[in-house]
Amino acid sequence: MPGPHLLLVVVVAVCLIETASGFANGKVSQACGDMIPQHGHDSSSKPAPYNITVDNPTFSPGDHITVTLLVVPTSGSISFKGFLIEARDAENPDGPAVGSFSLLNPSESQLLHCGHTQGSAVSHTSKSKKTEIQAVWEAPKKNPAGVQFMATVVQKYKVYWVQIPGPVVSLNGATGVPPPNPTPTTTTTAVTTTLSALTRPFSSEGCGRSKSCLRDPVGCDPGRDPLCFFLSFTPEERTVLFELSGPADGYLSFALSLDKWMGNDDVYLCVRDGDSVDINAAYVSGRTHPELASENVLSDTAWQLADGVIQCRFRRDILLPRQIESRFSLDQSYFLFIAHGRAEDGVIYRHDRQPLISTHQTVITGPPKNLAGSRSPLLIKFHGVFMLVAWMTTVTTGVIIARYFKHDWPETRLFGRRLWFQVHRALMTLTVLLTCVGFSLPFIYRGGWSRHAGSHPYLGCTVMALSFIQPIMALLRPAADSSRRYIFNWMHLGTGTIARVLAVVAIFLGIQQQALLLPGPWSTGVLAGCVVWGVLVDLLLEFHSKVVIVTGRTLAEDEEKILCTHSDSERQRKVSRFKKIVLAVFLMGNVGFLSVLLNTIRNV
Repeated sequence: MPGPHLLLVVVVAVCLIETASGFANGKVSQACGDMIPQHGHDSSSKPAPYNITVDNPTFSPGDHITVTLLVVPTSGSISFKGFLIEARDAENPDGPAVGSFSLLNPSESQLLHCGHTQGSAVSHTSKSKKTEIQAVWEAPKKNPAGVQFMATVVQKYKVYWVQIPGPVVSLNGATGVPPPNPTPTTTTTAVTTTLSALTRPFSSEGCGRSKSCLRDPVGCDPGRDPLCFFLSFTPEERTVLFELSGPADGYLSFALSLDKWMGNDDVYLCVRDGDSVDINAAYVSGRTHPELASENVLSDTAWQLADGVIQCRFRRDILLPRQIESRFSLDQSYFLFIAHGRAEDGVIYRHDRQPLISTHQTVITGPPKNLAGSRSPLLIKFHGVFMLVAWMTTVTTGVIIARYFKHDWPETRLFGRRLWFQVHRALMTLTVLLTCVGFSLPFIYRGGWSRHAGSHPYLGCTVMALSFIQPIMALLRPAADSSRRYIFNWMHLGTGTIARVLAVVAIFLGIQQQALLLPGPWSTGVLAGCVVWGVLVDLLLEFHSKVVIVTGRTLAEDEEKILCTHSDSERQRKVSRFKKIVLAVFLMGNVGFLSVLLNTIRNV
């Protein structure tokens, strides 16, 4: 007999199936009032690509008016799956439905009982794709002065528009009625476009400081590498300056997206037209071809063609007038995509003959960016901070304590264990904890694995694994007087050394990642200085322990045999004092380097 958890899963699944099938069948009488589908998502804020028309702007009691819900002609073939059409009092649009409908497409539409009137609304019968629906509305005997038709349209489960306003039809002879089809008055902003040729190629200079850049390969310079795909955006007072460059046969484009998949995105195209380049804004609805924008929102456009490389530059206002709602505002964070290919017969294709917008359309992807602010994501900043503190400071200090201070505090104890061991263990435990937290942050931020970060994530995973192996190995170590103790000592030393080396390499690669691109080359120099500083201190203490201490101990033993003095204790105190001074100097220098790097990360 199935357990209670399995039964619960089955019950929930059945409920979900019933709910989904109910919506697909159009039985949505519960949505008659607010006309909102119970999909658990907000309605789209973009302009609805659908329209409502009527065949008569006026009516009398008992008259029939044909109401048509159809796709806006300029929107392309954007079909819809679900709909709900009602007529409301124009002066009380939140009131109950007015009048009743009869069907013209009974295979695709059905009548609903909203309020006290049978057939007062029309909805779909299935989730089949539709581009046009018609129904006949019959005016009741008691009519308001004006009736407005409105519709809720579902393009797909998460994309829908609620109460799309349709035309207002007027009762014959009524006074004080709003016009049958009011024409909205809008104010447009003219954008002056100056098309010119670029006088010099783009450069990666300023990336991470004055502008943000997306590059493939990572760190490439479009001014030197003709195979470099490059997108930069520079925030200005009211505009953002875009630069796009890359090798392409026909077009180069980038898109701003609310998610990690192409579709329903704000697209900008640089399309080769003979010996010139057309620069246009476009929009993608679903998995369709880009639709060029009817309004001109780009200014100061310029381009260059050279050796198969397309380069284009333009500006766009951060905020646009409200009527241009198909364009994204640039003061928000978006995922970035770069695509390229060839253009044939007005249709844009990739090199593999797929349309520009397809399931596999991601030549280059970037993390969410706020184009007006251009700051690195907070989670990625914390990732860098945790890894720097762990592998530049705590692990290095812990190794120095264990290697060179073991004999300086032979009898000093803390919580029943030797002091050096407690300090070493605390620092290493802190290293593992910082590494675990820092390791998880990029996965939380990206929602999975990054395919465009090179070897950095692979090195990070290796370091994370070695970080876990070290404490497990320490817990299973043999006793100090065991004949197998030397095996543990070598394995502990080898594993720790490999982890430190790989961590340093990963950090150097990490500061060149798109999500946390520190200004170079000086930031790389500071990081290198921090590493070299630790190596020099390690070499100094190693030299001191191998040469000075051993030589001093030999001389002291001979002197004790001949003169019977006690100078060895004084020598030991001097050695300990020297090592403590070196440790203090190391920590001051290390904290100085680390502070510079952390402050740089804070300002990126």
